[in-house]
Amino acid sequence: MNMLQDIKLMIAGEYGLVVELGAVISPEVNALVLQLTRLLTDNNRQGILEIVPTYRSVAVYFDPLTLTREELTKLIRQFLGQLKPMETECVPARVVYVPVCYGGVLGPDLEFVAKYIGLPVREVIAAHTAKPYLVYMLGFTPGFPYLGGLPEQLVVPRQETPRNQVPAGSVGIGGNQTGFYPIESPGEWWLIGRTPLKAFDPNRSNPFLVAAGDYVQFVDIGIDEYFTIRREVAAGLYTLQVGHLGQGGEGH
Repeated sequence: MNMLQDIKLMIAGEYGLVVELGAVISPEVNALVLQLTRLLTDNNRQGILEIVPTYRSVAVYFDPLTLTREELTKLIRQFLGQLKPMETECVPARVVYVPVCYGGVLGPDLEFVAKYIGLPVREVIAAHTAKPYLVYMLGFTPGFPYLGGLPEQLVVPRQETPRNQVPAGSVGIGGNQTGFYPIESPGEWWLIGRTPLKAFDPNRSNPFLVAAGDYVQFVDIGIDEYFTIRREVAAGLYTLQVGHLGQGGEGH
C-alpha cells in the first residue's frame, strides 16, 4: 500500500514504541493515527500499558516482561496492513457543540484580533463559529484539544510574552490553531471568548469532554446564557449537545 511508504517505527526508551504515520499534519494522516489507535485499543493485548495518539503518530508504551518489543512490532505491522485511506473510512465522527461567550471580560483580546486581521468583531465571531474543527489530539494540560481547520483570515501570531494565568474555559487563537483551556494555566494565545463547559473534570466518569477524532463546533452565546449554562454545569444538570459528522462533511 502506498500509504505505508512514509510510516516509521521508532524506539522510545525501554518501554515505548512510536509509529510515525506521515511527515505532515493533515486530516488524512490523522485518520490513520485514529484507525491504528482503535485497532490497538480494541485488540486489548496484554502488556500494552498506554496508547497515545498525536497529530501524526501513535506512541505505544508496554510492559517488556509481558510483551516483547518484537511481539509488539509484529502486531503493529499486522494492523498497518489493515489501515484504509480517509475517504474509504465510514466511521461517523462525533461533533461536540461548545457554547462560547465572545468578547468583553471573557474574551479580552477579541477586539485586538479583529483590528489585527482587519475584520469587524462580528465577522471574527462568525468565521470562528462557521464550521466544526477536528480534534487532532489532546495535550499540554489534561483535556486541552488541539483543533485543526482555523480559517486563514483568523491566523494571528502568538503572544511574545505568555500570560501567567489563563482562566479555565478560555477560548483562544494562536498562529493557525484554536482551542480552549481546560484548567487555569499559562498560555500565549489571544483570548477571544470563554465557554462555561469543563473540558476536563476528574469527577466525571469520562473526565475529558472531547477525544481525538471528535469535532468541536463553537456556538456563539450571550453573557446571560453563559452564566445560566455555567450554573447548570456546576449542578450537574447540563446536557451536552452532540451531533455527528458523516462522509462529505455534513453534520446531522
